[in-house]
Amino acid sequence: MDKMSQLLKLLEKTDYIEINEFRMDFEELELQLMPAMQRVAQQVVTKQAAVQKSMKMMETIEFAPPIKDYPGKVAEVQLGAGTRKPVYLGGQQTLYRFEESQPHEPVVTFDVFDIPMPGLPRPIREHFSDVMEHPGDWAKKAVKDFGANMVTIHLIGTGPKVMDKTPRQAAEDIEEVLQAVDVPLVVGGSGDPQKDPIILEAAAMAAEGERCLLASANLDLDYKRVAKAAVDYNHAVLSWAITDINMQKTLNKYLMKEGLTQNDIVMDPTTCALGYGIEFSIDVITRTRLAALKGDKDLQMPMSSGTTNAWGSREAWMKNDAWGPTDYRGPIWEIFTGLTMMLCGVDIFMMLHPLSVQLLSEIGSTFTKEYLTTDVPDISNWITELE
Repeated sequence: MDKMSQLLKLLEKTDYIEINEFRMDFEELELQLMPAMQRVAQQVVTKQAAVQKSMKMMETIEFAPPIKDYPGKVAEVQLGAGTRKPVYLGGQQTLYRFEESQPHEPVVTFDVFDIPMPGLPRPIREHFSDVMEHPGDWAKKAVKDFGANMVTIHLIGTGPKVMDKTPRQAAEDIEEVLQAVDVPLVVGGSGDPQKDPIILEAAAMAAEGERCLLASANLDLDYKRVAKAAVDYNHAVLSWAITDINMQKTLNKYLMKEGLTQNDIVMDPTTCALGYGIEFSIDVITRTRLAALKGDKDLQMPMSSGTTNAWGSREAWMKNDAWGPTDYRGPIWEIFTGLTMMLCGVDIFMMLHPLSVQLLSEIGSTFTKEYLTTDVPDISNWITELE
């Protein structure tokens, strides 16, 4: 048998040919690969038939989102009592909001400060420049003019390197805000680990029975003192951990050993800004909620987001004509940071810009049963209304 015959014999059972560094000199060459080509053609016809069958089946199948039943449930936390209009956080039994309508819509709380804040970005400062000298007036404007259903009063002036206000002065500021508005309060300190527990204790006493959220307790300060103040004067505590689920579990355990229950704790797993590590917050918050739904009692509490961290991103406030006006960029950055956290299961949002608060509140209202019987809010012109 000559070489050509041998080659043709080999090709009878060959699906493909790969030739490397091959040379052949001939006057005429004829290759017959019909068996292989027939198999390829048959495969094409078979695949086309399978695709057509699948498409026909898809025409009759309705998509249903995968609904999962979990053994655990997020605890409900009430904020606001006494002379306050209460709001409720938590109560979820699913991971994603499309799996069931939520028992309580997400809450947005407006950030207010006890001293004028020159470091606030201009798009925020221009809305409150006339009331920044008095926290009560600031809080009243947030509620009356911008519809805030909660207020966060940051006692920044108590910081030793700021104005070093005394606990008594902090209590007076709390009393001023309590007199000015009837919505629940979140009370924050200056961030000084030595002084904050003392300040929060004085604030808790001044707001006894009003069911405020004391912000915050963490492992770097005297959390026992904060927890005791909450128990003694009927408040809740914000349990703050730095994107670490194990740290969050440990802190929650410690707080419950001090007399708090699941219904007295709101977790703050830390919110990273859009474009500045938000994926870490997504991971930690989702894992925390999954653990709660699977039955981890140390993590079955509502969650909070410091959404104002979005304003720390240079894209939110830095002047750059190529990026567009900060009047739009800042609110957009804050809104999308908050929206991302909302879709991960966060219950309460601390925010700064009136437009951000308004829009995120409207979006949050769509997650409850009541929304199904109301008209969809028109948010198509929210940018033009700012002008």
